[in-house]
Parts: sequence; C-alpha cells; structure tokens
Amino acid sequence: MFRSLGSGAIGAAVANLADGLDLAARHGFAGYHFSIGEVAAMGAEEARALAERKGVRLSAWGFPLDFRGEEAAYQATLASLPALTKVAVALEVRRTATWIMPTSDELTYQENFAWHVDRLRPAAAILADEGVWLGLEYVAPKTLWSSKRYEFVHTMAQMEELCQAIGENVGLLLDSWHWYTARETAADVRRLRAEQVVDVHVNDAPAGVAIDDQLDHVRDLPGATGAIDIAAFLGALQHIGYDGPVMVEPFSERVRAMAREEAVATTAAALGRVWQQAGLR
Repeated sequence: MFRSLGSGAIGAAVANLADGLDLAARHGFAGYHFSIGEVAAMGAEEARALAERKGVRLSAWGFPLDFRGEEAAYQATLASLPALTKVAVALEVRRTATWIMPTSDELTYQENFAWHVDRLRPAAAILADEGVWLGLEYVAPKTLWSSKRYEFVHTMAQMEELCQAIGENVGLLLDSWHWYTARETAADVRRLRAEQVVDVHVNDAPAGVAIDDQLDHVRDLPGATGAIDIAAFLGALQHIGYDGPVMVEPFSERVRAMAREEAVATTAAALGRVWQQAGLR
C-alpha cells in the first residue's frame, strides 16, 4: 500500500497535473489520483515523464463513463473509453473507480441491479481488454439507502455480487466510512483477495453519533475521533496483500476551510499517524 493524494477530496484546488504532483511531492505522498482526460490531452509520455521528475507515481483515475446520465451521454463517453484506457495503460496505471448510489425511487433492487449490469458491463469489457480493473464503491449510511422508495447495494457482500455480474476485472473501491456504516469488520476485509480491492479511501466519523444516524457527507480525517478503527481496516488490507493507493476522503468543512498548503499538510499528517498505528511502512 502507498499513500496517495486526491486533492479534490479535501478541497485543495490544483491548476493542472504538474501543480497536483508538486503538491503531493511537497507533503510526502507517494502517489496522486488524477484525471485521465487531462492526461490524455497532454499525452501519456509527457505525463509519465512529469510524474517521474516529481518522484510521485500516478496511482488511480476517476472512471470517466457517464453511466448515470441519458443514453446519448452514456454512448458518447463509452465511445471515448477505449482511447482513454490505452492512455492509462501507457502510464501503467490499471486502476479506475467510481461509486454506486444505494437507493432509487424508480427501480426495485433487482431492476436496479440489471440496469447497472447493462450499463457497466460493456465498459468493463473495454477495460478488461487492456488489463485494467474497475473498482465500485458501495455507499452504506442507512440515512442514505433508506431515503428513497427502494434500497440498492450498500454492503460489501452485495457489491461483490454486482461486481461478479459485471465482469471478472471488476472489484471494490473500499472506503473505511462505508465499511464502518455497514457495520463490517476487519474479518470482512481479510476474507477478500488482494485483486478484489482496486482502490481505498480512509476517513473517520463524528463521535457521539449512532452508526445508523451518520450522514454521508459529514466525516473527518482518519484518526480524528477514533470512531472508525482505521488501524484495523488498514491492517486487514495489509494482511491480504493489497498493494494499491490509499487516499483520504474526509468531506470535512474544517479541512475545506483551510488554505491549500495547510489542508494538504494536515491531511498528510493524519494519514501518517494512522499508517504508524497500523504498523505500516
């Protein structure tokens, strides 16, 4: 495992890839989560050389398929996916990920399951042809999955079933927040195979709030309150041999209100502390 900066996740605006890599390097991050569209525009060779000069690896890219949108937008982004995937392969970055909404007012669980398979299977096949993995994140707070008429995937086991239906190269984006709000344990992570985990996010939850009352976008930096046992979560990932990036996603207004350098420094320090607590190098 290695520590990766996702600047947007902490509200730290960057001008471009070079700026983001500089920011990651200054604060001791080994990796950087990036936009595949930006890299495609500048060219894979230039982006790769830039990352090497900065001493920061390009770690994972946001899934660019507009699968939630209208058919025209979906088809347009699906058509652009093969070229973007080839750019990622040229960078030797074979991890992309997105999240799945856990509820719907229109579709029952099975209807929603079939809809996601229909939308995502063609994209997964494109990625598979180039040896790229797609990570899907389940969203677990009860306050969200129970907020509409029909619930949908919101646990690790449910997401594993969806991944298997979409493609052999589809795995999990594991987020400690959703692991916690799904009432899962280190044992749930330890039963996974390393290749099932495509990307990882870490954070903490507000203290004194019952698990079922937690709100999805009210979180904190990892280790801030101790509500989530981040050391156990990271230790379980280490146990299965996960070797990918770990990014902080705190959805913290306190962090977003900080100046950019302070926000990144504070994030790096928090991640460093839980890294040590988990006995990671």
